[in-house]
Amino acid sequence: MGVVRWLGIHRFRLRDDQGQSLIDHGGIWLLELNKVTVQVVETDQQRWLKFFVEGDRLDDEHLPAWMNTEEMQQAMNTLKAFSEKTRAYHRYQARQNYLRQQQSIQNHMNLLLAQAEQAQAEKEQAQAEKEQAQAEKEQAQAEKEAALAEIERLKALLRN
Repeated sequence: MGVVRWLGIHRFRLRDDQGQSLIDHGGIWLLELNKVTVQVVETDQQRWLKFFVEGDRLDDEHLPAWMNTEEMQQAMNTLKAFSEKTRAYHRYQARQNYLRQQQSIQNHMNLLLAQAEQAQAEKEQAQAEKEQAQAEKEQAQAEKEAALAEIERLKALLRN
């Protein structure tokens, strides 16, 4: 494998045992974009490097002169399409997050409402039980008074 190194560019090509390139038009290129500094574009390679480094900051309505080639216009259109898809994806994710948050809030509100309704039902049940106990107590008191009155009536009959 041969390696060409220039401004953070590494080119790997497949070679046979005699050093002959196996492919004339191919290989693997590794670009260390943080090491690339292209001030003036003089070659297509520099043009592509500058695009890779600065492409996301370019205004597609007012492109610099070094971008005035058919390939660069196509590259810019592709970048713009990817950017729009990325923005659409982020909008979608934001919408999904919003919906998940709203559902979570709704679930929490439903839980609180169910707990409040259960507490109210328990309170009403306790009140009904208290009223029933009071009614039973009053009935027992009335029965006791009736029994005492019957005893008094019978005592009065026995005295006569």
